[in-house]
Amino acid sequence: MKIVYTDDHRAHFPQGEVYGGELVTPFERPSRVEYILRELKSRKMNDFVAPGALKMQTVKKVHDKDFVAFLESAWSEWTKAGYRGEILPTMFPVPGLRKKPMRAIDGKVGYYTFGTETMITAGTWKAATASAATALKGQALVSRGERAAFALCRPPGHHAHHDLYGGYCFLNNVAIAAQGFRDAGAKRVAILDVDFHHGNGTQDIFYDREDVLFCSLHGQPEDTFPYFLGFKDETGRGKGEGFNVNYPMPPGTKYDVWGAALEAACRKIKAYKPDVLLVSLGVDTFKNDPISSFKLESADFTTYGARIAKLKLPTLFVMEGGYAIDAIGINTVNVLDGFENG
Repeated sequence: MKIVYTDDHRAHFPQGEVYGGELVTPFERPSRVEYILRELKSRKMNDFVAPGALKMQTVKKVHDKDFVAFLESAWSEWTKAGYRGEILPTMFPVPGLRKKPMRAIDGKVGYYTFGTETMITAGTWKAATASAATALKGQALVSRGERAAFALCRPPGHHAHHDLYGGYCFLNNVAIAAQGFRDAGAKRVAILDVDFHHGNGTQDIFYDREDVLFCSLHGQPEDTFPYFLGFKDETGRGKGEGFNVNYPMPPGTKYDVWGAALEAACRKIKAYKPDVLLVSLGVDTFKNDPISSFKLESADFTTYGARIAKLKLPTLFVMEGGYAIDAIGINTVNVLDGFENG
């Protein structure tokens, strides 16, 4: 399996994250990738490929052009305004306020995000565009005939909406890759999101489309981030009705329940008959993840990698979450191993 990777992810390393009312070291940090690289190399998975330049025309098919322009210019506008820290929103256009584009950068920040956990730094745009390019290179490899590829993306992407960033995500890597597959001739694309947290951004982007099926297995929104999307009754809109499928599960979920949801999602995907499958590969379903509450064991990741392989589809794995640093490499590569040998 070819692995798409670039060191440019290191450009994004915020020095803080607001968690539990405190400023802490971000859970989403560069060392996550280092542990994955170490495990890949230890298992002789060394077929690395560089991503190349990002095709912005593909990005702008899934993201609002003004939102993309904001992300590109945010740091320079922030520093020109005299601010010295990292970019953190202080106000949001919640119901009761008017949601209109602002001229001041701190107003723009509140307009284009949904949370306070995700800071922008001097290197965020470089890392975010490199991450999206990593996903698109993986898409190109699979479109050209590779059975599977692994896009080792960082920062992650599945929480990024059409015009919002948050949840550590800026550009929606898996959505951009899905659009890349469509542009390359795929008629139907399926996305399977196995991250603990609901892929709210991916849902938002494809909610009214029938050419992309989105299936998400995640913690039920009453209990966990992102809280306000991911309910079972969210099934799509207009032409997209029936092509958005959520499988919310309660805290403490183990593999017996989670695996049953995966089986249901796999049946849905098989019935859809897609040309290609994308997997939003978050491994924060692990029992020791510090910001999640599922209880999967490391061996379970191998098991479900093999189950995904049984779909017999060209497959692109796109890295998302996973914050138990010591285990992230093992769990990620277990999925890939399970797929390769399944």
